[in-house]
Amino acid sequence: MIEYRNLRVALLGAGSVGSQVARLLLSQGDEFASRIGARLELVGIAVRDVDAPRDTELPRELFTTDASSLILGADIVVELMGGIEPARGYVLEALNSGADVITANKALLATHGPELFDAAEQVGAQLYYEAAVAGAIPIIRPLRDSLAGDRINRILGIVNGTTNFVLDRMDVNGETLQDALATATDRGYAEADPTADIGGYDAAQKAAILASLAFHTVVPLDRVYREGITGVTKAQVDAAREAGAVIKLLAICERMTDPETGEEGVSARVYPALISRDHPLAAVHGAHNAVFVQAAAAGDLMFYGAGAGGVETASAVLGDVVSAARRHVVGGPGVAESTHADLPVLDIGRVVTRYQITLDVEDQPGVLAAVARILSDGGVSVETVQQSVPSTTGPVVLAGAAPAAAGPIHGGGTATATLVIGTHEAEEAALAATVEALAASDVVIAISSVLRVEGS
Repeated sequence: MIEYRNLRVALLGAGSVGSQVARLLLSQGDEFASRIGARLELVGIAVRDVDAPRDTELPRELFTTDASSLILGADIVVELMGGIEPARGYVLEALNSGADVITANKALLATHGPELFDAAEQVGAQLYYEAAVAGAIPIIRPLRDSLAGDRINRILGIVNGTTNFVLDRMDVNGETLQDALATATDRGYAEADPTADIGGYDAAQKAAILASLAFHTVVPLDRVYREGITGVTKAQVDAAREAGAVIKLLAICERMTDPETGEEGVSARVYPALISRDHPLAAVHGAHNAVFVQAAAAGDLMFYGAGAGGVETASAVLGDVVSAARRHVVGGPGVAESTHADLPVLDIGRVVTRYQITLDVEDQPGVLAAVARILSDGGVSVETVQQSVPSTTGPVVLAGAAPAAAGPIHGGGTATATLVIGTHEAEEAALAATVEALAASDVVIAISSVLRVEGS
């Protein structure tokens, strides 16, 4: 029988992910040892309440409320508590003691990542965080290692399972947002307070992490533009379906040129957007996640799988544990994070994108010309226009820019009509100003929908 040295593992937190990590460490010890060349010894699990009920049966003697004592006696510390404090203090304590740290704490990394990576570098320790973005999907290591020699230009990610489940139910089953969210809550995909998910906060944290890693630049969380899905309506989803598109909450990280200065910068943003049903991300259903990477040499890559779940996320955590353990066996310092590119983070107004704008307008002569004039004055070029009125059986598609000549939108004499305008690419600031000008126009009764178009 092979004799292995022991590596001591301390676990902070025993929720749905932590309890699965503990179970697998205890039940698959021999298999881990054969992969690593050392045996992983779970020395303890720090929790707030040792007597709290848990879904997984674990030895009671492993539980403690003294996290600091566990940390100081560990070679590897796994932080799965969540939140900022006391998690931040414990991670710093672990790194300063020389222990490697594995975390799935996206909020902590998005807000204090540079501080934590710097602490790790100072002592030659390593901070691993594969499970912090997209659950079981291996995306951190491919970006950090496999694509380190390539130039990543863009990332489009569905990185929040709750919002994808809700939007998918609205698209496939025709449910309202409220009904779909209720279903998500019943099935355990949404928390009692779903604000972090449907408000886009969770996705924004992940976007900050992905952008920092992909572009070798610190992207602070407060520089990530964020919109959630709370304003997405059934009518928008239905209209998207009829147009051969689908609405997804996207985390977008993009290398781009500042239109004003001509200098290279990066953008990180989260918002609901239209993507064609031909795009690979359109086929991501239910609570799954996917990350679509566009690299200069490797081309288009997509990483797909379970974005959450106790045992699924535990898989990513344990992958990091094995990596950390192998590093201890081989020796040598940890690898520092690369943020040396130090590119500027561009404001959302500098982003170049496309819009789909749905207007309710008066059905009378001159309206279409007035709308076209507002768009032209704003420097926005129109790609397509669809018009419909209550008396028609369906929309009439007008290819190209809206005509400048005055005339009725429709000859049927109805009081109102609907225009669906698809724009060419333009700066976000110009598009937003144009939407404001349309809203203030006398000929526009209401702007019923404004969606960005991505993925083309």
